[in-house]
Amino acid sequence: MKGINTWSYRPYTPFLWNVGDPYICRIVPTMDSVSLYWLETEGDESYKIVYRKRGEEAFLPAGETKACSFTVENLVTDTDYEFQVSHGEKHSRIRLARTGESVGTVVNYLHPEDNCYSFSGHALCSPSLLKLDDGTYLSSMDVFSGDYPQNLTLVFRSADGGKTWEYVTELMPCFWGKLFRHKGDIYMLSCSTEYGDLLIGKSTDGGRTFCTPTVLLRGANGKHGSSGVHKNPQNIVCHNGRLYETLEWGSWGNAEYCHAAMVMSIDENADLMNAENWHFSAPLKYDPTWEGVAQGEARGNIEGTLAVAPNGKLYNVMRYNIGNAVPSWGLVLAYEVNENDPDAPLTYSHAIALPGNNSKFMIKKDEVSGKYFTIISRILGEEHKGDRNLLSLMQSDDMEHWDLVCDLLDFRDRDPKQVGFQYVDFMFEGNDLIFLCRTALNHARNFHDANYQTFHRVENFRSLLK
Repeated sequence: MKGINTWSYRPYTPFLWNVGDPYICRIVPTMDSVSLYWLETEGDESYKIVYRKRGEEAFLPAGETKACSFTVENLVTDTDYEFQVSHGEKHSRIRLARTGESVGTVVNYLHPEDNCYSFSGHALCSPSLLKLDDGTYLSSMDVFSGDYPQNLTLVFRSADGGKTWEYVTELMPCFWGKLFRHKGDIYMLSCSTEYGDLLIGKSTDGGRTFCTPTVLLRGANGKHGSSGVHKNPQNIVCHNGRLYETLEWGSWGNAEYCHAAMVMSIDENADLMNAENWHFSAPLKYDPTWEGVAQGEARGNIEGTLAVAPNGKLYNVMRYNIGNAVPSWGLVLAYEVNENDPDAPLTYSHAIALPGNNSKFMIKKDEVSGKYFTIISRILGEEHKGDRNLLSLMQSDDMEHWDLVCDLLDFRDRDPKQVGFQYVDFMFEGNDLIFLCRTALNHARNFHDANYQTFHRVENFRSLLK
């Protein structure tokens, strides 16, 4: 066999691993149905779909179709089912899905005990949303589980404003990825795995295929204390002729400093695929003596978001881990980027009151209203500082003082250990605000390990402003 010179697969198939043929590439459960989508298999036979309640022995026939999709209807709600698609003598993997409640439009679903991607993980994380010039949306998500390799990303597209979605491709290795556009091409910026190499790849065909990625930084495996690259799907900011993005260096297992804050940047006219064109600021360790920070045990910052403040300066505003400090919630930290020296470390600036410090958030400025917006997993008090079952839209005139616009998803009546809405990627589209959410609902493994990626639209969102 020949060597591999690509990053994208339809699908990625590890050696000696049964992905199934037909390959089921997308699952969408509802209260009483499950829709299956698969890749076309050569041959003239119809596809046959069978199903059974999990734990039962016999499969029941659901139907036949010449199409590459089928909806099994009239199922019992809040019930686990197993499904298989056959095409002549070929068979898909047996896939799992649970009927029940969901929110928004389901882009993709993964049952927490479905082992189809167990070479990478069992949960859908790191939502990234991108709109192309022709109006097509692309969404990506990686497949996560603690102590698993965590190196596969799934890509989907919508050609009708997010009403329906279809599978596009898979990227391997790819974790914590962010899709973005620059000068007509699509890029994916990611890690190879948790704390692994920092990678960038390019697509010139609308995201259907990606070239071999370029390694921008060498990382490590940070699961056992060694430090490497940490990042999240944040917006890439173009400011004064340079592209900027955030990242960190460290790991949760590094007792000395955990994660050190950084930014990466490149001249907007340079070749993004040439590693030598990128600059990285020197990592900055968290210092508990800084003015305005929480007092006591704090584990510093991760998952920063870049935004240009009204004073024209570029800031990295970062999630702040202060669960055992005073205060234990409600603060994020802002660092100033040195625009004159791309290799210089960030400079700590100040603390900002924001009741969403315990999860990734993104700040964007709306040029129509002139206001800044963020979507956060909103914290309501000390006893709720770890909860992510309330998702809220907030606004600011100055990036300093934040006010609630509205609650987008309010599930405070549910167990916060089992329900989560988090890591939102959002954008403005005309009068609307659209976002992609990492959603844990309907018997996810827990609030963190999401079983859904869901798409949402807030129509005429500016009419909600106070």
